[in-house]
Amino acid sequence: MGSCLSSSALESEPLSNFDNGGNAKRRRLTTSSSFDHRMETKLHRVPGRLFLNGSTQVASLYCKQGRKGINQDAILLWENFYSKGDTILCGVFDGHGPNGHMVSKKVRDSFPLKLIAQWDLLSNNKDGLNDLSNCISSAPEETESTLVDAKTIATGHEFDFKTMRKCFLRACKVMDKELKLNDIDCFCSGTTAVTLLKKGQDLVIGNIGDSRAVLGSRDHNGSLIAIQLTIDLKPNIPREVERIKLCKGRVFALDNEPQIARVWLPDSNSPGLAMTRAFGDFCLKEFGVISIPDVTHHHLTEKDQFVVLASDGVWDVLSNKEVVDIVASTPQSCAARTLVESAVQAWKTKLPTSKVDDCSVVCLFFDSDFKSTCNVSIEQFPKRSPLLGPEKVVRMEPK
Repeated sequence: MGSCLSSSALESEPLSNFDNGGNAKRRRLTTSSSFDHRMETKLHRVPGRLFLNGSTQVASLYCKQGRKGINQDAILLWENFYSKGDTILCGVFDGHGPNGHMVSKKVRDSFPLKLIAQWDLLSNNKDGLNDLSNCISSAPEETESTLVDAKTIATGHEFDFKTMRKCFLRACKVMDKELKLNDIDCFCSGTTAVTLLKKGQDLVIGNIGDSRAVLGSRDHNGSLIAIQLTIDLKPNIPREVERIKLCKGRVFALDNEPQIARVWLPDSNSPGLAMTRAFGDFCLKEFGVISIPDVTHHHLTEKDQFVVLASDGVWDVLSNKEVVDIVASTPQSCAARTLVESAVQAWKTKLPTSKVDDCSVVCLFFDSDFKSTCNVSIEQFPKRSPLLGPEKVVRMEPK
């Protein structure tokens, strides 16, 4: 809640910080903008890739603007990711700052391509792939000390989590570097990113910021339980605070919101970032805010029902258990929308004096082995409850 308190006191970073030649910089920005537009057009035509409100046979996603201004959230579901029938990528991106809405969409569109590039590179390292290696030739090799909370879980089956973890780490590094050189001003704007890659029965989750992934599963009695798969990377975690302070950043909460710790510049009461990791936010990158993801792995069992990715607009007002109960009690096709509407209602009842935040949800279900190509059509959600109005959404149907 309240990712970035103030950015008005910060001036945009000079172009000279990024490039000594102003004319060369402007030419690069023009070229970058044109390339981004072409890339976006092509991405929107990719079969199985959904970034609007809707559902497929295996997932439901919904994003709703709050009362704080322009919607800064972005969502993604990409079935048949990397042209692999057993692989799905999904994500939620919660932007903040003046250009947060642009940063979140940029990461939504570009990060998957960075992940593919790194996956390709590491899968074919014997061949070199010179055209991609230049992108990361200056990046130091990750060591166990830099892989924060990245745990390999022994599951008794073949899955190369070490390689996938490295793909996520390197893709995030390249993504943040690209944002710094892009024509979007990310000096005091940024985004969270919780992304989940499902390959067969394995989940790899990369988390930056305070969006969250929660698993809906069954205990030994068959009761539905919530298992949190990520940690909210906020300045209330001791190790995160320690890093910020070692880098001369400051962490404190304001008197009127003592429950929300924020990150501040050493000599200025801005920007007041309510997370310790983010893409962008280059004004704080020298002071402990990083874009290194927390990468974890989970092997699915028959007890696991679904996973929910959501922005903090949902988690600020609903508990993990409330979220999985809502999703489990709702038809899959409208689960994400019902959850978002429930969160909006919770904002009004639990925080009546606060402006409702943007709320975004992706629900991925594990009870279907549907892996074929989909067509996109328009239909209406069924009116199964007062929360479900006749709003039209994108839905993907099997051929």
